Amino acid sequence: MVALGRPEGAGAPVSPGIELASTYRDGGSVTYGRESNETWRHFEEAVGALEGGTAVAFASGTAAMAAVLETLPVGARVSMPRTAYHGSRAFMEDRGPRFVWTDESPDLIWLETPSNPLMETVDVASFVGGPPVVVDNTLATPLYQQPLALGADVVVHSATKFLSGHSDLLLGVAVARSSSWAEELVERRSRHGAVPGPFEAWLALRGLRTLSVRMERSSASAAVLVSRLEEHPAVSAVRYPGFGAVLSFDVAGGAGAAEAVVSRLRLVVPATSLGGVETLIERRARYEGERSAGVPDGLLRLSVGIEHVEDLWEDLAGALAG
Repeated sequence: MVALGRPEGAGAPVSPGIELASTYRDGGSVTYGRESNETWRHFEEAVGALEGGTAVAFASGTAAMAAVLETLPVGARVSMPRTAYHGSRAFMEDRGPRFVWTDESPDLIWLETPSNPLMETVDVASFVGGPPVVVDNTLATPLYQQPLALGADVVVHSATKFLSGHSDLLLGVAVARSSSWAEELVERRSRHGAVPGPFEAWLALRGLRTLSVRMERSSASAAVLVSRLEEHPAVSAVRYPGFGAVLSFDVAGGAGAAEAVVSRLRLVVPATSLGGVETLIERRARYEGERSAGVPDGLLRLSVGIEHVEDLWEDLAGALAG
């Protein structure tokens, strides 16, 4: 078995270097830095192997999502859940009438499972067989779900989150089942200039090497915290799909009570985003787009890091107690 994304052969470095170049000598397969980069390719090779398709890296998760949608013709009908990540929904709303948001006779089905932040899940396989299916796999990661193996056509990730895992870069990736769709995505990336930086790609590849051990620790801690939060009198509801490192819970008393809990935390970091080695918490309904999607005012999203679970619980329990 070969470790993909790593140079091979006698004398090759165990860790690939960073290729910093904007232009290349004539006669090769690459002429300009917007077309390709060896560091991107290492990262794409590794992610593609995990998801079972051809990976194309982008400057951010939003850039990856936009590129996938913009392979569709003008006026294409897209089915996207109203509880999907607010950035995806905002893109759809901003691009109308480029796309038609519909639940009937779609040209493409966009799924997010688990959804962010309501943690809703769907059976990917039940949607395949008709229009192309795209799955945002950011929260599940390829360790817990491989949509292409279930029949989906494209998988997208905000690689800023779990794939890289250290809250220190912006990166996205789309993984296509067909080589033709992957080629379209490469063309979109080049035309729009949505290219990742070589250093960010290198950092993401380094983070990817520890994905399984990070997720094992974070997911085990999340399961413990879920069981304790479900018994806490200050918590009215807990949302968790049964796997992964992200959960959400409703604080009894609504927005004011939830904000008070956040203000009392000392170890858990109040911040947006998720998927890092540090535990992050955020009241998502502070964003209008989340409130309009039905996110409760008192909902707190918790992305569990790799700290000791008892330290995390001590901090959460103290904040909930007031």
